Amino acid sequence: MKEKEIFTIGDAEKMTAPKAFVTMLKPAGSRCNLDCTYCYYLDKAIQYGGKNEAISDELLETYIRQYIEANEVDTVQFCWHGGEPLLLGKGFYRRALALQKKYADGKRIENNIQTNGLLVDEEWCGLFAENGFLVGISLDGPQDIHDAFRLTRDGHPTFEKVMHAIALFRRHGVEFNTLSVVSSLCGKRGGETYRFLRDKVKSRYMQFLPAVEHVVEKPGFRRPVIVSPETEDAYLAPWSVSAEDYGRFLCDIFDEWVIRDVGQVFVQMFDATLAQWCGVQPGVCSMCETCGDALVVERNGDVYSCDHFVYPEYLLGNIKDTPLKDIYSSRRRLQFGLAKRNTLPAECLRCRFYFACRGECPKHRFAIGSDGYRKNSLCEGLYAYFNHAEPYMDYMKSLLLQKQAPSWVMPFARHRMGLPF
Repeated sequence: MKEKEIFTIGDAEKMTAPKAFVTMLKPAGSRCNLDCTYCYYLDKAIQYGGKNEAISDELLETYIRQYIEANEVDTVQFCWHGGEPLLLGKGFYRRALALQKKYADGKRIENNIQTNGLLVDEEWCGLFAENGFLVGISLDGPQDIHDAFRLTRDGHPTFEKVMHAIALFRRHGVEFNTLSVVSSLCGKRGGETYRFLRDKVKSRYMQFLPAVEHVVEKPGFRRPVIVSPETEDAYLAPWSVSAEDYGRFLCDIFDEWVIRDVGQVFVQMFDATLAQWCGVQPGVCSMCETCGDALVVERNGDVYSCDHFVYPEYLLGNIKDTPLKDIYSSRRRLQFGLAKRNTLPAECLRCRFYFACRGECPKHRFAIGSDGYRKNSLCEGLYAYFNHAEPYMDYMKSLLLQKQAPSWVMPFARHRMGLPF
C-alpha cells in the first residue's frame, strides 16, 4: 500500500539538529566461524556473488575518516559487527585504533564489538581492556537453549567456549554485555534464562532479541534463505518465537528483575520502556518513532539504513562514490526512517501503548492490519508485556519526578506481588 505522507515538527527538528548517528561496520562481511540456524546475515554473501573478502585497509581509512567527519557531536561510537569480526585478527583493530586517533579531531571515540566468543583469548582481552572496548557476546541462555542453534560449521556445540571467553573477560576486567536471541525454545523459560545470565554469567547488561523471520526455499541452497517482510511465498521460520511466548518471556524476566535487581542489572528492553514512559529517547532504534539512524556499512563500502534490511532494494549508496555524511542526509535514508511510522496500521496508532512500542522493528511486520498496512507479528506479546509492566513503570516515573532512584520500586513491587520485604 502507499505510504502515508506524514512529516511532524519532531521530524523537522531532527533534520535540522547536528548530525548524530551510528554505523555498524561489517569488516568481514557475513563471514563467520559459526553456522547458527537462525542467523539472518549468513545469507548476505549471496548478494555479493558468494564473495566475502575483508574490507581493504584503504577503504577502512576512508570509512573511519568519513564517519568521524559526518558526526557533528563530541562522541563518535564505532560498532564492529559481522559475521564474526574477530576473524580479521588483532592487527586489524590496532590499525583501526591508530586511524581513529589520526582523524579524531578532538572528538571522543568509543568502540563496541559483537562476537560469538570462540576466538577470544588473553591477547584479545588485553586489547579490549587497554582500549576501552565494550564487548557484546552472544549467549542465548542455559546450555541446551544456546547449543540448539549456535553451532560450528561442522555441527559442534559452542556453549563451553563462550563461557570460557566470559571467564577471560571477567579476569581481565573487560566490560561486556550479553546478547540473547529469543527463539521458539525460550517462551516458557524467561525467568530461568534471566537467572542463569545474572547468577552464572554475572551479566549486568542484557539484550534479548526476538527471532521472527520468514524464509523461502531456493534451489541449490542447503537451507531456507531468510528474506525481507515483503517477499511473496515466504513462510514463518520454525525457530521463530510466537507473540504469546515472547510476551510471557518478557513478563517472567520483568517479575524477577523488578523485585530485586533494579539499578543493579540493566535489561535493554526495560530501560527503553522506562525511557518511553518518561518521554525521553529510548536508546534502542526499534522503539523510536522513526528509524534509519543506525546505518550498516558493508566490507565493500555499501551502505544500508538498517542491519535487518541489507537487501539490494534498500541500498543507499557506497562510501567510495558518495561521502557518508551525504548518504545519511539523503532523501532515500530519510524516507526509510519515516516509513517506520508512516506505514503502521491505524489500530497501532490508536493503541494506548503506541507511545511505548512505536510499532517495534519493521523487520517483524509480517501480519496485516485492518486497513491493509503491515503489522508487527509480535504485537499481542508486546501489548501483554507493556500492560504487565505499566504499574511499575508508573511508579518508577513518579520516583524520578521526585528525584528519587527507580530502585525504590522494588519494595512496591514486592508488596504488590504479595512477597515478603
